[in-house]
Amino acid sequence: METKLTERQQLDVADFERFARAEIAPGAESADREERLQIEVIHKLARSGLLGSIVPAKWGGRGLDWFTYGLLHETIGKFCSSVRSMITVHDMVSLAILKWGNDQQRDRWLPRLSRGEILGAFAVSEPGVGSDAKSIETTAERSNGSYILNGTKKWITAGQIADLFLVLARRQDRPTAFLVERDRAGLSIEPISGLLGLRASMVGELSFRQCEIPAENLVGREGFGLVSVALTALGLGRYSVAWGCVGIAQACLDASLQYTNRRRQFGSLLREHQLIQEMIAEMATNLKASRALGERAGRLKQEGDPSEVMETFVAKYFASRAAMRAAIDAVQIHGANGCSSEYPVQRYLRDAKVMEVIEGSHQISQLLIANHAFQESENNYSGFHVDE
Repeated sequence: METKLTERQQLDVADFERFARAEIAPGAESADREERLQIEVIHKLARSGLLGSIVPAKWGGRGLDWFTYGLLHETIGKFCSSVRSMITVHDMVSLAILKWGNDQQRDRWLPRLSRGEILGAFAVSEPGVGSDAKSIETTAERSNGSYILNGTKKWITAGQIADLFLVLARRQDRPTAFLVERDRAGLSIEPISGLLGLRASMVGELSFRQCEIPAENLVGREGFGLVSVALTALGLGRYSVAWGCVGIAQACLDASLQYTNRRRQFGSLLREHQLIQEMIAEMATNLKASRALGERAGRLKQEGDPSEVMETFVAKYFASRAAMRAAIDAVQIHGANGCSSEYPVQRYLRDAKVMEVIEGSHQISQLLIANHAFQESENNYSGFHVDE
């Protein structure tokens, strides 16, 4: 059963929708085509309080609950997945500092992140390291009260324009998290273009060559970068992607309903053809299921229930599959028009494919979900004896 929104949540969602329709939707196609977001979009997000919205009001954020935060990412994702992804990585940095930073780091960085004075980005992936974050090769060495970083980070969302990076590096063979300002000597950034989807997410490659940062930029403790800091950030990212997929699926359904209500084939509207109805039914059903899984994950996150980790994996896995299926069918429904840049469904298809890869690929998700199911089965039946 879908959760009934509170009055506050209804007002927030209406606010999200108004903003997205007015400020994001008009430029979504051109941003995808040009592989770039206009910086003014970032400024408008900041002025609307949609950057750092998960941060408590004490540091200038909106302090959204996790369910409302999911609805925000559904709404933004419905209009532009690139903007949604940029908000996501910004918030990953904010949440990591909020949960694992010290008081000085919170007071220094969170107000600026919440106001959008600076943009954050999360730097884990490397040219030879993707899902296996524990195998990162970027190193951090101590030197006279500072750390010296060497290595390369690739596929970094917002890397081209971010001001503050949360970087995972290896310190004495232990993954450790650091904050690195854009203007640090030894850090160089190259744009990455030609992406399949999320083309306006301003992806970049970061190169650290004897990049010196002060010891105060260490987040948490040495060796806690993966098990604490990175997992917190990645959990938010996975949750955002799950809801962003709900947004894509909703956009596909909306576009398909609109198209089939006006397009005629063989003397009748497309909506009257049984096979079209079958595709619409699948879209609508999978959309509801995806949203329900997102709601469950959000409720568990809000309650601090440890099971939210696996439930978020389930939500992301199902929703990304549903978004991809919806996008494939939406393109099919549109026929040749669906392959044209004049219709947004081709963008939804490309973005949906990327969603199946990022924040836990299908294969990684399948392994984790299956292993969890086996473990639950063993726990449920331990203590029972079955006679042969």
